[in-house]
Amino acid sequence: AMKLQSPQFQALFTPGLRSVAELFEKKNYELRIAGGAVRDLLSGMTPQDIDFATTATPAEMKEMFTSAGVRLINNKGEKHGTITARLHEQNFEITTLRIDVVTDGRHAEVEFTTDWEKDAERRDLTVNSMFLGLDGMLYDFFNGYEDLKNKKIRFVGKASERIQEDYLRILRYFRFYGRIAEKTGDHEPSTLQAIKENAKGLAGISGERIWVELKKILLGNHVNHLVRLMYELDISQYIGLPLDGNLEEFDRVTKNIQNLCPKPMTVLTSLFKVKDDVTNLDLRLKISKEEKNLGLFLVKHRQELTKAMGPEPLRPYQDFIMDSREANTNSKICELLKYQGEEHLLREMQEWTVPSFPVSGHDLRKMGVSSGKEIGTALQQLRDEWKKSGYHMDKEELLSCLKKL
Repeated sequence: AMKLQSPQFQALFTPGLRSVAELFEKKNYELRIAGGAVRDLLSGMTPQDIDFATTATPAEMKEMFTSAGVRLINNKGEKHGTITARLHEQNFEITTLRIDVVTDGRHAEVEFTTDWEKDAERRDLTVNSMFLGLDGMLYDFFNGYEDLKNKKIRFVGKASERIQEDYLRILRYFRFYGRIAEKTGDHEPSTLQAIKENAKGLAGISGERIWVELKKILLGNHVNHLVRLMYELDISQYIGLPLDGNLEEFDRVTKNIQNLCPKPMTVLTSLFKVKDDVTNLDLRLKISKEEKNLGLFLVKHRQELTKAMGPEPLRPYQDFIMDSREANTNSKICELLKYQGEEHLLREMQEWTVPSFPVSGHDLRKMGVSSGKEIGTALQQLRDEWKKSGYHMDKEELLSCLKKL
């Protein structure tokens, strides 16, 4: 048996957790850390959020917490068996062990159990199916720890059964593969077969849920390998990707953006050939307006908006920003530079502050230009001169320029 005593594990024992543990112990209910947090702790990481599992039913937990004067937060999770208690400024999400009774590929009806193995059995991947006692004892019914050490991603039990309980698990398989696996192509053939046979089930999953997973896949490792796999296994068509995605461009861009922290949409757009591809993605996945606009921007400008030859390679991008009337053009240009793999220019761009045009209509009136139309024309001419100078000319130089004009 394995007992964990890492600093990351010790650090979880806040005053809040100590109080929670005490309450459960008093009542003889078992309480363990579950799922992703166990995986993270075993990998030597500090988990972002921690789920707890218990043998106590929601009713028993409510009774226990209420009589101890503990505040309970929203009870939306209650019918799935989840109670959220707040102690010492910290929320604790605790779920009763459960068995899926009926599943329809999207959600399950559950009944409660006190059997830890039965609960582990209905989880998706072996690396996500472990429990950790508060004494550091590991409870691992499906060799999850072995798989984690060997960087293997496997479904709990039969892949096809797990997938049919919730088709989104296909994408979760890819996401954790991109997070944990060391090399590409390390899949069990039977798993890929099960994914291919059940790909169509993704058609019934909401776009919002798919987009959450897909974004994480796009920012993980092996993204090139995983997206190609989505095409090979006939998944792509059910999740809004173009039927004939541009995989050569995708290859190129995934190499360009390594280490540049692109937005998910920047990576994905390389698959798109035309702007309809962005629109179709949006129809299926309900992406945000900002994401959609970034996709359209990249499809439109990725070819012709490129660096200049000569001493000022950044100039075309700067001119574009200066001519633009939109607020977040700057961040879109940065994404374009990542897409193009222009690492040095990206750094320069991030240090560049957009200069403000030094002359106003007020200055021109002081110089005796009175009619609004003339002021408009003069300002435009000066703006052009200013642009030609690389935005270096100051107010004096520009106004003396006006005298010449």
